[in-house]
Amino acid sequence: MPRATNSVASRRRRKKILKQAKGFWGRRSKNYTIAKYSVEKAMQYMYRDRRQRKRDFRRLWIIRINAAARAHGTTYARLIDAMRKKGMALNRKMLADLAVRDPQAFAAVVEAALH
Repeated sequence: MPRATNSVASRRRRKKILKQAKGFWGRRSKNYTIAKYSVEKAMQYMYRDRRQRKRDFRRLWIIRINAAARAHGTTYARLIDAMRKKGMALNRKMLADLAVRDPQAFAAVVEAALH
């Protein structure tokens, strides 16, 4: 009995990997074996960085809030603490957006929190 290799499924599997490697440089996008490792590593980076992105944005928002708060004579920590004690429910994303796009509104928030 002849050996069956199931070439349809094998080709489909290889084409799927090579399609995912499209845009990679050199043999990483042409050679199946190298492309397989490259795609696998890219997927590891994708998984890690979906979580990393959330941390990076939170850090950015905190930096922006701190810079704007210091322009109003306070610090990030004091502002957040005062807002928490007053029960002001503004998240960091919205606060950072106010600090950048609407400085008068941010000043009003700082004033309300601290006085």
